[in-house]
Amino acid sequence: MYFDYGVFTKFGSGCYANFNLTVLDTCPVTIGDNVFFGPNCTIATPVHPFRWQERNMKKKSDGTVYDDEYGKPITIHSNCWIASNVVITGRVTIGEGCVIGAGSVVTRDIPPNSLAAGNPCRVIREITEEDSIKYKAELF
Repeated sequence: MYFDYGVFTKFGSGCYANFNLTVLDTCPVTIGDNVFFGPNCTIATPVHPFRWQERNMKKKSDGTVYDDEYGKPITIHSNCWIASNVVITGRVTIGEGCVIGAGSVVTRDIPPNSLAAGNPCRVIREITEEDSIKYKAELF
């Protein structure tokens, strides 16, 4: 696991992260209980200006270097599964019980109990009782 600051990220209980979870937490990242991350996921709160004149490094009068960077918070509610290689951008809330498909780029809110995937990530359908593994005889 890799953190930009680390102090702005809060995990609930029972969370799991596979290899290479990266959290760029320039502002609050809130992760609920029992959230699972597949390998190579990125949670990215930072936002940089579009114009290079504002984005490039600058020097203060004392010689120290800085850039104009700000962040937008991210919230992932409890009981979510974030599959492999998912990127979640700032100002996103993922509702409770969601599954985010592999390779997705989440740029907008996802309502609770949704299966969502793609780039940009979109809701495919609601997750229902019919999705229970007890109805999937081929798995056993």
